[in-house]
Amino acid sequence: MANDAVFHVWACGCCHIHSDLEHGRRSLGEAIEQSEGGGAEGPAPFDWDIMVNLGDFSGTQEPPTDAEGPPVLAQLSAGKRHRREQIYPLVGNHDASGPGEETQWWFRKWLDPLGENTAVSGIDPARRPFPVEGTWERYSFLAGNVLFLMLGDRNDGGPPKGRGEIGGYPAGAITLETFEWWRGMVEANQDKIIVTCAHHMLRDTTTATGRWEGVNGNYHGKYEDAEGSSYIYWVGNEADSNRFHDYFACNPSAIDLWLGSHTHAHPDDRFGRKEMVETRWGVTFANVGALTRYHGRGGKKRWWPSSRVLSFTPGSDRLQLRCYLHTSHYARQGWYAPAERTIALRKPFRPARET
Repeated sequence: MANDAVFHVWACGCCHIHSDLEHGRRSLGEAIEQSEGGGAEGPAPFDWDIMVNLGDFSGTQEPPTDAEGPPVLAQLSAGKRHRREQIYPLVGNHDASGPGEETQWWFRKWLDPLGENTAVSGIDPARRPFPVEGTWERYSFLAGNVLFLMLGDRNDGGPPKGRGEIGGYPAGAITLETFEWWRGMVEANQDKIIVTCAHHMLRDTTTATGRWEGVNGNYHGKYEDAEGSSYIYWVGNEADSNRFHDYFACNPSAIDLWLGSHTHAHPDDRFGRKEMVETRWGVTFANVGALTRYHGRGGKKRWWPSSRVLSFTPGSDRLQLRCYLHTSHYARQGWYAPAERTIALRKPFRPARET
């Protein structure tokens, strides 16, 4: 990243690769190809330096198996000008291991953010543009003065947090250790722009993130215990946890931005009287949308594939957030101007020095 260059971060999630493949659509692979070669309906290519992919690579309701791995790697490798190491992944609830299985083995083996299983995943940690520190479950990397904190979902094992007979539970879960790590990283890095990335949003921040809104809005399955189906509901064993809320209430503007996915919605969706991009506690919360078109109810559901690009300009304390529509099912394919936002940062962006 050159000292005078705009730094572009492509934020996406919920590609649910296997759900779309059943309908002949390569949700993630096609999106990467659009970024490099333009869309089939006319939009030009767009630049990105790194991608943060916020989870739900798998499209199965059952725990993923090794058979689901190669299609994911094939689509992650669809780029001709971008390498795999420019993609920083998170584990989502559909990527989770089931009861009796090794914890999140599928994500660790095939997505492998730390490059611990290079022989399978193909990830060479030395080729990361920004080195990763931490574990597969919670890790960070620093791009210039922007610190990314990556919080992995923990819907593994069995109910009430993990998978049951009817599939993956949608309520978000992180460990108490992950929360304490996040808090420590936030407090130790107040001199930086801080971007938290998670699969889920927090309660009452963006579209359909209120109690029961994920179910009542027909975004997630009608599980009996799905009160928190659209947000981080579990922190450790604490249900409907307020740990993040209490922290932000006592420490407003502690971070700059929270990015999440999980709840598939179009860019103007305001279910629950909340938008896809909102500000609370001095923090901007942004649901980046979903790349899938067909996930859910055996492919009978239809979504509006979209993602977001964040552009950091050197010396500026303003961030441009743009929405890209990957099909024309909601509006014309390409940039969707009504969803563009300018976000205030706590300090100006400083790019990484060239090496």
